[in-house]
Amino acid sequence: MGLAVLALPTILIGLDMTVLHLAAPELGESLGPSGAQLLWIVDIYGFLVASFLATMGTLGDRIGRRKLLLIGAAAFAAASLLAAYATGVAMLIAARALLGIAGATLMPSTLSLISNMFRDPGQRRFAIAVWMTNFSVGGMIGPLVGGVLLEHFWWGSVFLVGVPVGVVLLLVGPVLLPEYRDPRPGRLDPLSVVLSIVTVMPVVYGFKQVAQDGVRTTSLLAVALGLGFAVAFVRRQLRITSPMLDLRLFSRPGFSVALGGQTMGLFVVTGTQFLVLQYFQLVLGLTPLTAGLWALPAMVAGVVGTLLAPAAAARLHPGRVMAGGFALAVPGLVLISLAGATSGLALTATGFAVLSFGVQAALALTNDVIISSAPPERAGNAAGVGETGAELGNALGVAAFGSVATAFYGARMAGDALPEGVRPELADLARSTLTGAIGAADRLPGAVGDELLATARSAFTTGMHAAALCGVGILVLLTVASLNLARRSTADTAGTTKDFAATEPDGTAERDGTAERDGTAERDEVKGDPTRESGSAGRAPSGRRSPY
Repeated sequence: MGLAVLALPTILIGLDMTVLHLAAPELGESLGPSGAQLLWIVDIYGFLVASFLATMGTLGDRIGRRKLLLIGAAAFAAASLLAAYATGVAMLIAARALLGIAGATLMPSTLSLISNMFRDPGQRRFAIAVWMTNFSVGGMIGPLVGGVLLEHFWWGSVFLVGVPVGVVLLLVGPVLLPEYRDPRPGRLDPLSVVLSIVTVMPVVYGFKQVAQDGVRTTSLLAVALGLGFAVAFVRRQLRITSPMLDLRLFSRPGFSVALGGQTMGLFVVTGTQFLVLQYFQLVLGLTPLTAGLWALPAMVAGVVGTLLAPAAAARLHPGRVMAGGFALAVPGLVLISLAGATSGLALTATGFAVLSFGVQAALALTNDVIISSAPPERAGNAAGVGETGAELGNALGVAAFGSVATAFYGARMAGDALPEGVRPELADLARSTLTGAIGAADRLPGAVGDELLATARSAFTTGMHAAALCGVGILVLLTVASLNLARRSTADTAGTTKDFAATEPDGTAERDGTAERDGTAERDEVKGDPTRESGSAGRAPSGRRSPY
């Protein structure tokens, strides 16, 4: 019953990411935002979710994960009301910003609560798979729910979905969800919070701008600024006694491999989806609705892969299942790379479904490995880092694959590639994007326009092929890293109960029942600590620690 309650906010977050796109035209007509303001209305939510995830994960460890979830649910409901009845652009942007901050409390809170509620490894993997599936379900029903609401009500109605979900969480959460917190949380460092936010936001913003406008000085400066703040953030975490992010987590192979797999797996899937949906509409000429229907098999395949992975992990080491998922996704990208500029609808849809099945099966286990690799009292922090990696993967994937496709498109459209009779101003428009080429073709005589359009579509398809092959290389690396994790874990646990999670960065193994931390032996069981009852959350029923 508690898992069903935790499913509600995850469905809501997935739905909120897609429902606004449908409302954008009506919203623009009602409030009259400029192009830049409309982009901020759409993007500010994602920017702030990504920026606050690590902070909220750490805050939940300190004040209690259930408490943070309920605070976030109340804030999300209030911000939803504010957005629904916004009377101006500034008010709507502010409401969307508040929704992003509130949304950042929901994901790490729900995931870390799952890690504490389900202590059996098999049950925990399945619970996390259900948790992940709800994001896909929310994304799939978003257009349907939004379409129904907009058919009968005003644009603000799409935000009201968050209100009943918040009310339900506030009513049943205290009854069905247990409370967990770090018994020795330390002081929350305000400067670390600020540095974490100003690290993530410029990077996400910069890469989104690259995807939208190509590589420009402002986008590069934004990324460089974020990386500079990242250096300052890491240095501060190494100096202070109560770091917001425990950098020792990255010394654990399971944590590092799973975080990299989650980030780069979503990088490949999101970047591919960005190009495939454009291919369906701009190259093959499908309507948005028809394109969405052809993408539906990939979403269903992703849900199936997510739910099957825990069963496979009950028989095989999770690292091997992750490797199998990434390896299985490779043929999907190969199929996409074989699609033509005039045909290839079924081939591309099949390839995208195979890719989604394989990667989502692997991602169903990366969250479990990330959480299991961390000490129980740091589960919220680990969940926040994992979700931050996921947000970065989404942003970077669109930007990187979009940039690769744009580069190949520009190269194929350069020089004498365009047909004779295309005026210079129309040639420049056609060389910018495929959308520009379609607009230019409409202003040219029939035969010339058709030839220009065929050339542009072929150029875009070449760019999609190049991006897909880049994705193949990434998935091969993820496959090798996951297999290596499984081998190292097997070797480490052979004939002993030692494992990666039981080894501190300096190579000192934790003794059974004690842990060396900052030179002080710490009892494995802490009286009065709800997060560390006998057989704590990161431990299997047999008494062994997580093999990550």
